[in-house]
Amino acid sequence: MSTPRPVLDWLLDSDPALRWQVERDLADAPPGVWEATRARVATEGFGARLLAEQDADGQWAGGAFFPSGFFGSAEAEAPGQPWVATTWVLKDLREWGVDAEVLDGTAEKLAANSRWEYEDLPYWGGEVDVCINSYTLASGAWLGADVSRLVAWFPEHRLADGGWNCEAEEGDSVRSSFHSTLNAARGMLAYERITGDTSMREARHGGEEYLLSRRLMFRASTGEVVGEFVTRFVYPNRHRYSALAALDHFRDVALFEGTAPDPRLAEAVEVVRAARQPDGTWLQTTPLPGRTWFGVDAGDGEPSRWLTLMGTRVLDWWDASAGSSQAAGPED
Repeated sequence: MSTPRPVLDWLLDSDPALRWQVERDLADAPPGVWEATRARVATEGFGARLLAEQDADGQWAGGAFFPSGFFGSAEAEAPGQPWVATTWVLKDLREWGVDAEVLDGTAEKLAANSRWEYEDLPYWGGEVDVCINSYTLASGAWLGADVSRLVAWFPEHRLADGGWNCEAEEGDSVRSSFHSTLNAARGMLAYERITGDTSMREARHGGEEYLLSRRLMFRASTGEVVGEFVTRFVYPNRHRYSALAALDHFRDVALFEGTAPDPRLAEAVEVVRAARQPDGTWLQTTPLPGRTWFGVDAGDGEPSRWLTLMGTRVLDWWDASAGSSQAAGPED
């Protein structure tokens, strides 16, 4: 699927954090072009604004996962949670393409000054929540921190059905969660891409197989769609699972490992295709509630540049693979 010129121009007319990915993934720009745009993320727009909010101690908003003073405040009683503390900011900056050198010294500052709200544990050792540990694993690899405890933690805490569940650590579940498993897989993939260490690949593949065996959308027990969140695409998705977020991950895996798309992705692909508007865009659903530093995407029901980037590159990847398979013809 070639991107309609008006849509491509609209996507390119965006913050450098998004534009460089459009150039690389949709516009076929040479590396020198999109790399130059990516370098601007630290000095312009969203990335620069987040970097400017960093505290002297290396944190954001004075906390690891929640801002300082959150517990016991009125904000703690409001829907959702604030997305302004250290873990969320590092996740955004990393995914937006900021070079780790821009944050030189941050890993050391967080090791010295940041503790988890859960049992006052040291930052780079992680805690007990799968999603939190996945973000910490990836961000630590990116910034050069010692995340060896987390490298051991993920295989050890994988459940019998192949994935992970944040509630398992409290003894509330023995079944994997779509949300937790995707976040775990994304964190492990980021770690492997950054460090070259493949020691968690088997565990990651096991989690991915859990999702594939359910065709990214369905309960193993009843065959029903696991929840409405599967088809509600939102950016930023934070921790939220969707068919689109999962497909974007499986595209990353295929490109990284040089593999073809798994046929079990087909139904999820068609869900994404069906959500594409006649003009070639995807619409934002209700953004997750909670305080942010600033908005980075469209409002509810409006065309989303971020979702349009993701949806387009997923369909391009899938359709190109299908075309290559048809062109090759049946085996002799």
